Amino acid sequence: MKCDSIACIWSGAPLLHRVTATAVLNRPPTLYTGGSDGSIIWWNPSVNQSNREIWPVAMLCGHTAPIADLDICSPVAVGVHGEVEKSSNVVANSSSAGYGALISACTDGVLCIWSRGSGHCRRRRKMSPWVGSPSTIRTLPGSPRYVCIACCCTDSVHASHHQSADPAEGVEASADQEYQYKKDLKCAVVIVDSYSLSIVQTVFRGSLSAGPLKFMAVIPSIEDRDKQSVFMVDGLGIVQSVIASKESGPDGEGGSGLQRSSSHIGMSSWEDEFGKGVQGISIATRGNLLALVYKTNCIFRLVTGGNSIGEISLIDTPLCDEGISSQSHLVGGMFLDIGGRDTLDRQDPPEAFSENFAVWSNRGAVLVYTVSGSSNTFKFELLCEIPAVSYPIGVRLSINVCQLGNKLLRVESISYSVEESSLWKPYITIWSLCETYDANGNWSQQCKMIGRGDFIGDWIGSTSSLSEPHILNYDSLTETIKGKIEINSQYSSTPSLSNLNGLNRECHSNDLVLKGRTVSSSMVLTEDFYAPYGIVCGFYSGEIEVVHFKMLFQEHDPVEGSSCHKVETRVSKQFLSGHSGAVLCLAAKHVDGASNERGCSRILLSGSMDCTICIWDLDTSNVIIVMHHHVAPVRQLILPPPGTNHPWSNCFLSVGEDSCVALASVETLRVERMFPGHPNYPSSVVWDGARGYIACLCKNDSGISDSIDVLYLWDVKTGARERVIRGMASRAVFDHFYRAIGVNSTMGNLLTGATSVSSLHLPIIEDARCSLSHVKNIEKRGTSVDTGQKISMDLTDSNILPAYGIKGKAAKQISSPLVFQNNKHPIKCYCPYPGIATLRFDLLSLMSPCEEHTQFSDSDGKQENARPETASSLNANPNDMTDIEKTLCNSIEEHAWVRSLEGCLLRFSLSFLHLWGIDDDLDRLLISGMNISRPENFVIASGLQGDRGSVTLTFPGLDAALELWRSSSEFCAMRSLTMVSLAQRMISLSRSSSAASSALSAFYTRNFAEKIPDIKPPLLQLLVSFWQDESEHVRMAARSLFHCAASRAIPLPLSAQKATQHEICYTHDTLRSSFLDSERIEKEETSQVEESSILAWLESFEMQDWTSCVGGTSQDGMASHIIVAAALVVWYPSLVKPRLATLVVHPLIKLVMAMNGKYSSTAAELLAEGMEGTWKVCIGPEISRLIGDIFFQVECLTGVSANPSIQNPALAVSIQESLVGVLLPSLAIADIPGFLNVIESQIWSTASDSPVHLASLLTLIRVIRGSPKSLAQYLDKVVSFILRTMDPGNSIMCKACLKSSMAALKEVVRMFPMVALNETLTRLAVGDAIGHINNVTIRVYDMQSVTKIKILDASGPPGLPSLLPGASETLITTGISALSFSPDGEGLVAFSENGLMIRWWSLGSAWWEKLSRNLVPVQCTKVIFVPPWEGFLPNSSRSSIIANIMGNVKQVNSQDKRGGLSDIDSLKLLIHNLDLSYRLEWVDARQVRLVRHGHNLGSFHL
Repeated sequence: MKCDSIACIWSGAPLLHRVTATAVLNRPPTLYTGGSDGSIIWWNPSVNQSNREIWPVAMLCGHTAPIADLDICSPVAVGVHGEVEKSSNVVANSSSAGYGALISACTDGVLCIWSRGSGHCRRRRKMSPWVGSPSTIRTLPGSPRYVCIACCCTDSVHASHHQSADPAEGVEASADQEYQYKKDLKCAVVIVDSYSLSIVQTVFRGSLSAGPLKFMAVIPSIEDRDKQSVFMVDGLGIVQSVIASKESGPDGEGGSGLQRSSSHIGMSSWEDEFGKGVQGISIATRGNLLALVYKTNCIFRLVTGGNSIGEISLIDTPLCDEGISSQSHLVGGMFLDIGGRDTLDRQDPPEAFSENFAVWSNRGAVLVYTVSGSSNTFKFELLCEIPAVSYPIGVRLSINVCQLGNKLLRVESISYSVEESSLWKPYITIWSLCETYDANGNWSQQCKMIGRGDFIGDWIGSTSSLSEPHILNYDSLTETIKGKIEINSQYSSTPSLSNLNGLNRECHSNDLVLKGRTVSSSMVLTEDFYAPYGIVCGFYSGEIEVVHFKMLFQEHDPVEGSSCHKVETRVSKQFLSGHSGAVLCLAAKHVDGASNERGCSRILLSGSMDCTICIWDLDTSNVIIVMHHHVAPVRQLILPPPGTNHPWSNCFLSVGEDSCVALASVETLRVERMFPGHPNYPSSVVWDGARGYIACLCKNDSGISDSIDVLYLWDVKTGARERVIRGMASRAVFDHFYRAIGVNSTMGNLLTGATSVSSLHLPIIEDARCSLSHVKNIEKRGTSVDTGQKISMDLTDSNILPAYGIKGKAAKQISSPLVFQNNKHPIKCYCPYPGIATLRFDLLSLMSPCEEHTQFSDSDGKQENARPETASSLNANPNDMTDIEKTLCNSIEEHAWVRSLEGCLLRFSLSFLHLWGIDDDLDRLLISGMNISRPENFVIASGLQGDRGSVTLTFPGLDAALELWRSSSEFCAMRSLTMVSLAQRMISLSRSSSAASSALSAFYTRNFAEKIPDIKPPLLQLLVSFWQDESEHVRMAARSLFHCAASRAIPLPLSAQKATQHEICYTHDTLRSSFLDSERIEKEETSQVEESSILAWLESFEMQDWTSCVGGTSQDGMASHIIVAAALVVWYPSLVKPRLATLVVHPLIKLVMAMNGKYSSTAAELLAEGMEGTWKVCIGPEISRLIGDIFFQVECLTGVSANPSIQNPALAVSIQESLVGVLLPSLAIADIPGFLNVIESQIWSTASDSPVHLASLLTLIRVIRGSPKSLAQYLDKVVSFILRTMDPGNSIMCKACLKSSMAALKEVVRMFPMVALNETLTRLAVGDAIGHINNVTIRVYDMQSVTKIKILDASGPPGLPSLLPGASETLITTGISALSFSPDGEGLVAFSENGLMIRWWSLGSAWWEKLSRNLVPVQCTKVIFVPPWEGFLPNSSRSSIIANIMGNVKQVNSQDKRGGLSDIDSLKLLIHNLDLSYRLEWVDARQVRLVRHGHNLGSFHL
């Protein structure tokens, strides 16, 4: 499991976002906008009287190509309550209702599923190349889990998308131009399962009869609800339909397995009658009604017959003004749901309809009509209108319209110029569709604008500097903006240019010009071993800004002053100027010292729109050289991956739009190789440094159906082209090369791979794990990165330490390498989009980021590990120490330094992850008590890691951050777990910060929820997945958070609901009885429903959101459900339903037996902890069988080397420890007879050297310590089993178990005073602790032969039982209370509390030998009656002769009779009152002392 916390740093520059698709949710009100850069913005459009601002909440980063379409689906068919989760959400431009998640598709075929509440990416996957480029997504109305996706062979189809038509973007293709490609352009319509994002059915594949596919709609069949009609429309408005039915089943990747609709022929003639060769703009459907939108009119048809029923001409309307008809035209239309406007009458024919239809133009004007009629009639009436925007005619504009309840959202994308580049900015307005009246009380058709908003990036200011402190004050800026755009009834219907922050209008241009600098590329500077130390931003102006936040250490003794080390995020800036065009790509590289002739240690590479590459010295801010080997803009800079040999390790690749790839050296400062001849720009390039090859993938973007992807393979050493691979195989080979170089080199984690390339550009690999053979091949080539072991790096390099301010004495003290655990870096950095730097903090790596390996050489030259034993060498005289002692002393100093370095890393993480501004007292305590610097010089926001490199980033500001806390239980759990774990780790590193660390832990466990009551509680399922984490601090934090949040976060199917009490009084008894019967039946039905809901929740196999957050699987989801339910039953039984214990116990047992490394140990602990109070009632008869199954598991786990199903021996040991050390003792205590029977049977049924015998002995020891009284009546069986394991006749078992058997036997002697060993360990005596009053015996064993040699009669002298009046009723009583051998081993003394007597057997050696010949019970030599001591009170279970003399036996026995106790209850009471504190101690050879609880009760002469 992983637990990554995201912090992002915003540049403060205006964010660029051209909207290409929209989707809307009604509850909660949410707007999603997809952009041309692949970003998706999550907006909060909740406007009211007090707040009329639309503000962005988060950016969903999972695509790099333009977003083709967005829609709402339901990835989980059955919800947690056993039914489909439905809502009344309305999806923009779709006939489907909103359900549970957002699905997005971009033009390069990548699909993403985003969680509805948190915006977290649940799954990210790329479609097969044969499908093509997605253009439209529609959720199936009858099956919201499945979506229908229309794809084309070209990825430029979205340029004429029905919601983002932009005439200013380029010359529109005429109808004739599209018609000439109708035979070549192909399309595919597939059905995708939104849960797995896999294709389950191919509805259509081929070419349409007229032209390329432009639009698609899915309509349920009126005759058969299981069938759905897929309507496909080409650019000429010609419609074809295909039936997609459930009976057809999944189809292969081949052609369509479905038949075409019978109405296809009739519908294909629509163009001839109405289209007249005019380009189609959009399609909209509602029930049986279909609307085709053209440039100047809308045509309405009935789906069933394909008949045209009417037309709305928009000429001479605000949408198509006659004067400028060539520039103002329709770009979209959709049906609306407006409450209270159903005008149908019951007398209307069945095919009658009455709908609201909205249509809008490319200038933003919107008209809403009411259309009604039937198959023979059609009429329309204008309902309301929204005026157009008032921009100059030449300004490029893109308009999207969608519905949110009774409101319309108009999304405008405005183009502006930045340094000869065309960029886009969104602007959103909300318009009310409710009836409005003017000042005279007359109804007005003019819609009222009730809200608007744009990006926070424009509100921050004109500067894009990262280091300006004032840009962080988001709240005050928001108030300022609110004051500027106060909305009231006098609001202008058209926003003016002055309201658009940062935009100026220039008369000589059709674009708007943005003030300030805009980021064109960015990257994070980071070293090989530690944390990021800077951010680089390239601007469209050609400038480069480098912002450093160095980690500084005080230079003093790290051992004495380790608690005073301070980390400070001090900011320094560098400005680099040398480009005349936009900076498009960046890369940073560390230059090897051996080949560094110019003295620069760190260099920066930058590629620009001006076709040049600059190499900068980061230390001096000087340009080293400007390279001009490209004749087109430079788009990519690629550094050599780890494992690349010299001299190629000091080279880099540059990729330009001139279709050339160049290899240049930073040593020689010249181009070493040129790789020309690519058919187009190679958008994906991979460098395999170990094998010396470069793979360049040229993707198909020509728009011609015959064009395919081409992969070029180049030899780096010779510069020759080795191979050209075409078609779908090119992508497969490219993915192979991507796996070969390893993930770390391309993710931008290491300085050798720190580039501005986002991880989103990397190929999406279904199985990212490299094969074992591949790892071995990398090891053989001598790569410096071993993916299976650890990464070590020498910190003594003088070029690395100064990057973090480690200088002087502090740097000299580091002489040993730090080794990263499991190839994990604590902080990974990359920039998903320009101007946004993402820091991903890995909790597991932060807990143990590095370990120290100190080595020294002996006289033979061999290296040995040095382990310091004492700290006294710190005070030793250096002149008197040997070389080894000096090495030990240095090792201790370095260990202290490493701990201090780890503390600084934790402080750095806390400074970026803490939610500042909620608790001012805590903030001050963290600054003063923990030396954490608040990052006031950066625009910091939170984020949530998604699937396969995707990430959700909140916008700056406290409101956006709290919105994520309020909407996502997964985010709350992960962030709280990270903060509490880091705080507890800080306590172990520095005691001086314990107060601040404790306050920080308390804040994220309890105080935060008290201050902000509406935040979501942490998700319990996610927390339990970390209960078996490797780090103790993470385990403790997860359990603490679970207990603090349990009462607020109980899943609804498990939560106990108090029954409503009905106060109903009936006069007649018959009515009352009938009511009681109906109430009983209702309760039984309710109980069955609750049971089914609990089982559905426990057995849910659908992957939850949290599993993808932590990298889990559906099995993890099921296991965590079981663990959560079991934990709530054990710890909070009053908060859950009573039936839960019975329903969860068997799944819990199965989970224990599953040998799951994450959950089996936890399940064993919960089963053990609740065994006596909860589970024993449910599984009492099954305990003995369960014990046998566990012994079988123990035997399997011990043979892990021979078991191929278990790949981790350490994991097997951990599970075995949980089974033997935790679960088995609790099961044995719950069913002691069954446990003893099982371990006795194991003697004969398993091998002599089986680990089961050792496990039995260890369990027996724990049972003796945990519940000795319950074991007292089975002492004979216990001793017999122990002696069998010591049988000298079975040498194998005796050798394997002798040590454990003696330990168990000594434990029996220590806990039970009625068991004794003589001093020479040759004799063992075992007395009956509880037995029949006339049959109490003592068995004597010979330890050498392990056999019984004699039985001693301890039932008392003849006639003694007759003195006890209650003897006839009390048959079972206490027997022997204490035993002891005489010092010479020839005598045995026994004390019985029942009768208060001491028996003495005085036997010589010869007599012992004679007695060993038979087993006849031997009477004692002497009996001594013990007088009752002060405080002795006999009771019914201990009737004695003394009690009879005292005259109270009758009274006691009469109390027993009145109590009416059964034999079982009497035995339980007897065991409960059993006293195991008696001891017999020898004063001399003939005198013994009786002791109870350490108090002397008297001495007796024998």
